[in-house]
Amino acid sequence: MLRRILFAILGLLLVIGLLAGIKYLQIRKMVEQGKQAMVPPAVVTTVVAQPQAWETTLTATGSLRAVRGVTVTAEIPGKVVEITFTSGATVREGQLLVRLDTAAEEARLKSAAAAVELARINLQRARDLLQRNSMARAGFDSAESAYRQALAEAEVIQATIAKKQIRAPFSGRLGIRLVDPGQVLGEGDPIVTLQDVDSLLVDFRLPQQNLDRLQRGLVVRLHADTLDDKAVAGRITAINPEVDPASRNIRVRAAVANPDHRLLPGMFVRVEVVLPGRNRVLAIPATAVQYAPFGDSVFIVERKGDTPGTTQLVVRQQFVRLGRARGDFIAVRSGLKEGERVVSTGVFKLRNGQSVVVDNTLSPTFELAPHPPNT
Repeated sequence: MLRRILFAILGLLLVIGLLAGIKYLQIRKMVEQGKQAMVPPAVVTTVVAQPQAWETTLTATGSLRAVRGVTVTAEIPGKVVEITFTSGATVREGQLLVRLDTAAEEARLKSAAAAVELARINLQRARDLLQRNSMARAGFDSAESAYRQALAEAEVIQATIAKKQIRAPFSGRLGIRLVDPGQVLGEGDPIVTLQDVDSLLVDFRLPQQNLDRLQRGLVVRLHADTLDDKAVAGRITAINPEVDPASRNIRVRAAVANPDHRLLPGMFVRVEVVLPGRNRVLAIPATAVQYAPFGDSVFIVERKGDTPGTTQLVVRQQFVRLGRARGDFIAVRSGLKEGERVVSTGVFKLRNGQSVVVDNTLSPTFELAPHPPNT
């Protein structure tokens, strides 16, 4: 019985050893085949690193305001009897907006007109008497003074009536109506906002170290969500003569035209100040950069092999320091030389030393000022 068990164990060990040997030979064969196998070259697109002349700009965020903008208010108390405008309408300078009740003033004006007429008659009579030497000069002066006082009282009443006819101080676009017919307004109560939006001002701030680079007349470009990736140009009109002691920033103001009214006061905008002169930079497409926490890199295409028939293209990973981006391009501050050919797309699938095949028919178009197609 013991002998049978021993033979069974030996047979089992022999089978296990045979299976292990067969598996070892299979794995060894696969490893040798893997060493001999060649990874097919990757198809890539390339560009040549070329210098470009870029504008020098300062960027900031700003807020728009109207060149002329007010809240129309009541100068004197009164009851609203007529509203002659609609919310959001465009009005002309001097156009009547609201009429307040002037019944009491008109009645007083009739009384004042009668007093003026009486004073005029008395003045004429006094003048005739003075010419005939039948009145002292003091009597004539008193009659003339009474006439002038009556005229002044009538003009005060007329001015009050005029103030109760509230008109647009300038041409522009009205806001939302804040009053209703029959409402009693107090002095200074708001009626409607009025903004002249044909031209706007943009206020923004820049760090104090840029003070020597700023001057009146510099071109600015505004970008806003309502402009569909288009920029509106304007010019700097004023630079604040003092620096904010809290932020050490300079307040700058620029004027921009707004003929299509796509910008409105209070909107947030992105501002670019275009400085004189251009900078020469070495630029490559932003898609050529492989971004990583430990450093950004590009893949440079090089030739490998010296003898004919053995030359092939391979990529070499090169770490670079990047500068500012502009459109589809990004500036390279160091790590890349002018004229070197870099992979422009698909860098995420490459590794250092990998062979590649260049097919630039698949390359997209790179632009400094790209405009996405309308969809």
